[in-house]
Amino acid sequence: MKKSYGDHVAVSGLNLSIQQGEIFGLLGPNGAGKTTTILMLLGLTEPTSGSARVCGLDPTRQPLQIKRRVGYMPDDVGFYEDRTALDNLIFTAQLNQIPLQEARMLAEQLLERVGLAEVAAKKVGAFSRGMRQRLGIADVLIKRPTVIILDEPTLGIDPEGVRELLQLIHNLSRKEGLTVLLSSHHLHQVQQICDRVGLFVRGELIAYGDVPSLAKQLDQEGLITVELEATGFSDAALNELSSLEDVVEIRGNVQQGTDSTTVILLGKRDMTTEAAGIVIRCGAQLQSIRRKQYGLDEIYHRYFEGGGLA
Repeated sequence: MKKSYGDHVAVSGLNLSIQQGEIFGLLGPNGAGKTTTILMLLGLTEPTSGSARVCGLDPTRQPLQIKRRVGYMPDDVGFYEDRTALDNLIFTAQLNQIPLQEARMLAEQLLERVGLAEVAAKKVGAFSRGMRQRLGIADVLIKRPTVIILDEPTLGIDPEGVRELLQLIHNLSRKEGLTVLLSSHHLHQVQQICDRVGLFVRGELIAYGDVPSLAKQLDQEGLITVELEATGFSDAALNELSSLEDVVEIRGNVQQGTDSTTVILLGKRDMTTEAAGIVIRCGAQLQSIRRKQYGLDEIYHRYFEGGGLA
């Protein structure tokens, strides 16, 4: 899919598939095109070119059917401030043609599930941001959707509230088989609960997959990194490490009189055991050695701060 506003391309060449029952995180900085993508999936804006299928339906031609099956929570959820949490949920249920008695029962069950049962009779105008977000999830679920889309659901919530909200989303997906699309610019939050992550930068989905597959895409040369730290490191040890078969590059300088030296080996295979043996044999005291794996931190900074792969 592609979406343009005049000369500005908001989303370019999006090609993405999300599996039933998974939690997919759309990760990217503000202005990357995440919300525009969500609006196209909901049929709230039409793509300039291309098409989408949500639950087998075309959002452009079947927007009402999409809305019956998909629950959407924007980054700023709107409620009737002078009505109670229970009243707001019942109102949403009736808008979705759920009979009053059933609507009340569903609303009470959902308030219990999201941890708001004790404030069901409290007016929403007095709710904190975290409470409003919990109510927003209940509001999304009351029409029994098969897919829920959450746009920056943790924005403005304190750390403990974020943890509880993410746990709630994870439990809902696992226990009820809900498919969840979560948009965020907070990498750690996405990493905590998402099965797969899509990296969105300047309107383009530049990579997606689980963290190991993203790391593989990141390391285009296929080199393995071994990082070691030792005291009493000698030039002899550095020279012997450099002469190891399949070493492509070695980083680190031996400085006399320093307490500790860190050396990084880049090679075509895992040389952790051999490197440790060389350091010890040359009289140094090995403090740590590890084969470095790319985590979401490195992936995030490489793509977002560097603007893509080098």
